[in-house]
Amino acid sequence: MPVVVAEGVVKRFGATTALAGATCEIGRGVTGLVGANGAGKTTLLGLLLGLSAPDAGRLEVLGLDPRHAGPQVRALVGYSPEHRSLPPDVRANDLVAHLAEVHGLPRRAAVARASDALYQVGLGEERFRAIGTMSTGQTQRVKLAAALAHDPRLVLLDEPTDGLDPVQRDEMLMLIRRIGTEFGIDVVLSSHVLDEVERICDAAVIVGEGRVLAAGPLDALRSTVGGWLVEVAGGSDRLATALVARDLTVTPDGRRLLVEGVDDPAVLRDVLADLGLEVVRLQRRRLSLEDVFLESGVYGPVEGPA
Repeated sequence: MPVVVAEGVVKRFGATTALAGATCEIGRGVTGLVGANGAGKTTLLGLLLGLSAPDAGRLEVLGLDPRHAGPQVRALVGYSPEHRSLPPDVRANDLVAHLAEVHGLPRRAAVARASDALYQVGLGEERFRAIGTMSTGQTQRVKLAAALAHDPRLVLLDEPTDGLDPVQRDEMLMLIRRIGTEFGIDVVLSSHVLDEVERICDAAVIVGEGRVLAAGPLDALRSTVGGWLVEVAGGSDRLATALVARDLTVTPDGRRLLVEGVDDPAVLRDVLADLGLEVVRLQRRRLSLEDVFLESGVYGPVEGPA
């Protein structure tokens, strides 16, 4: 069963359309929700939590409709918001325990789970510090602990590395990966930094202008638009002419030819054999997530590798 199902989801705020028919399925594991700022990522997370209702379309989270079963959904889902406006005079353990109670845990269990969650995110020794005395990296970990304390089945993380330095960013990404593997909790990671998603996610949902432009496992996304790379010892011009004659798209790529529009490599082998050319390389083109993003038709300010 998919963790999240969205079918034709529309959400408007006055004259602004934040989501314009978003459709996707999110499975188990760690999934990146990718898009430029303003693409509709945070709006979708809010709908998944039942904080507001879509104007049209259907949503399911863990088999529940958040429009009608918001409290049940929020009992099963942890959420780390993008903003960092946490109460500065409250101790980390107290805040996490309070939010665990809000999710339905009894007081004693909430306090115990808060300590456990803060230890899991690396703040065991800092858990009784006031949040206002903590660094940005520690504050982000407090938010993550709060999302984990009630033992959810799914966590939604909105820009969890925002404001972190490179070392803190790497540590946070590895921690998120652990949550999705060792802890067995499914994760939806919203980010505008493609490198983050490519490093730790199993799948991605690419959002642009309120629509889902592409979705699926990373390997499948890379292969759907990748084409084939062909390199021969000599005669690449003749090869290009023969491939174009078969209505294939051919683009020079250094000493290689990028061939698009063919699914079966046997077509390429037949042309090579007919021309009697010596093959140096014939392989599926391996795309980065940035390539997939650009091929999807999104050209907003999304960051590539840092």
